[in-house]
Amino acid sequence: MSKHKPDLVALTSLLLVASTAAWGQVTVTPRVTVSETITDNVRLASSNPQSEQITEITPGIRINIDGGRLKTYFDLGVSQLIYAQNTSKDRTQIQNALNTFGTFEAIDNWAFVDFNGSISRQSVSAFGTQSVANTSVNDNQAEVSNYRISPYLRGRLGYMADYEARYSRSTTRSDSALVSDVDTADTSVKLSGNSAFRSLGWTGDASRQTIEYSAGRTTEADRVNLGLTYSLSPQLNVFASGGRESNNFVALDKESSGTHSFGLNWAPSEATKLTASRSKRPFGDAHNVTFEHRSARTVWRFTDSKDVVTSPSQTGFASFGSIYDLLFSQFASTEPNPVARAALVNAYLQAYGLNPSATVVSNFLSSAVSLQRRQDLSFSLLGLRDTLTFIATRTDSSRLDTVSNAVDDLANASRVRQQGFNVNYAHRLTPDYSLGVLWSQQKTSADNNTQDTRLRSLNMNLSGKVGKRSSAVLGLRRVVSDGLVPYTENAITGNLNVQF
Repeated sequence: MSKHKPDLVALTSLLLVASTAAWGQVTVTPRVTVSETITDNVRLASSNPQSEQITEITPGIRINIDGGRLKTYFDLGVSQLIYAQNTSKDRTQIQNALNTFGTFEAIDNWAFVDFNGSISRQSVSAFGTQSVANTSVNDNQAEVSNYRISPYLRGRLGYMADYEARYSRSTTRSDSALVSDVDTADTSVKLSGNSAFRSLGWTGDASRQTIEYSAGRTTEADRVNLGLTYSLSPQLNVFASGGRESNNFVALDKESSGTHSFGLNWAPSEATKLTASRSKRPFGDAHNVTFEHRSARTVWRFTDSKDVVTSPSQTGFASFGSIYDLLFSQFASTEPNPVARAALVNAYLQAYGLNPSATVVSNFLSSAVSLQRRQDLSFSLLGLRDTLTFIATRTDSSRLDTVSNAVDDLANASRVRQQGFNVNYAHRLTPDYSLGVLWSQQKTSADNNTQDTRLRSLNMNLSGKVGKRSSAVLGLRRVVSDGLVPYTENAITGNLNVQF
């Protein structure tokens, strides 16, 4: 199976050229981070642990573009890891990290392009060795890149209806030969309009999706729906739709059946929103519930969904991590501009020494269409000198495409259940220094109960400014893994970040 790295230099150059064409305000912040990790178990072994000293040098760049046509955020880092005791198969490793999202308005109020991308490290198997640090020597970790570009047209057909015609192309690649690369293409057309009755509206949509797995097979799905919406009040509307879907998720040839869905949208204020829907699909029932409430100092969020998952990191836009997402929502009333808000959130994270990408449940890589139920509960409290976040996640995954002969966790276990939480507390000791504590736990189990694993970790760190454009973090870490892959690890970490 062919694996390749993304051309990060070309990606950066393309972004800068686009920003020039958009005549926007561009803020470029280069940086260099030097980190040192001293661990007593670099290989995460259950016996004969080996100590190691790892030096990590990471040049990076952050670009914010806030133009009339282009609005985007771009953050790239390329790390070189040096293992003093040669415990890694390569004494020097290169790791990439990328987060970017944006929208380009090609033609005024008509033609647009959405795009996003991410590069991160993920677990190959949910039952392999799990780690909380990128410096551990762990064959169960892979570098995964996700890119998505979506051009679309949006406008109005006279006095009849609003329309949106969209094409999306996404790709997932990893540097592991054990899992599949995924390419997904989506085409959709949506129409919506009003009837003679002021509170009654109508919708129509048609879509086609093609998913190609390099280590599996190609699956397709076609959907057509017609629906009605009714506004009970300015804050509450209900909707229902019916249609037909044809796909080959569970058979070699496409099978067709009727579908229907219903739900509601309720927004009593800008700070409180609830969306709920339930659908009947050919494979069974699907649903989606999202609730969020904000106050001046808090954010509460709950989501519960069950639907088809085509790739390990399926998402409309790249997520920067649960803590980042919470704060991004928290600051919505302070800064509505998403690009400016991204800079505000990053400044806050740095001031409190918070890790934006701290995970609750590690994704595992899949090679066929699967069905997943996921529940997330999160909370954040922002005090004058304290920040508290709580995040809990539970997932239940099973393979939907049983025709595929691709090998992954869901081929070996009919169901994989994961649940976990993390609690992050940060306290500002002085205007320049903060103390943080992160406690997390993750548990994974299979239907046969023979592959259960549990990972617990405790992190403490002291962070603060050591210069006008530099900051430092000193941390302590303890990790305990039970079950199928038992180990313990203790580590001291430190890093210096300099911005230019």
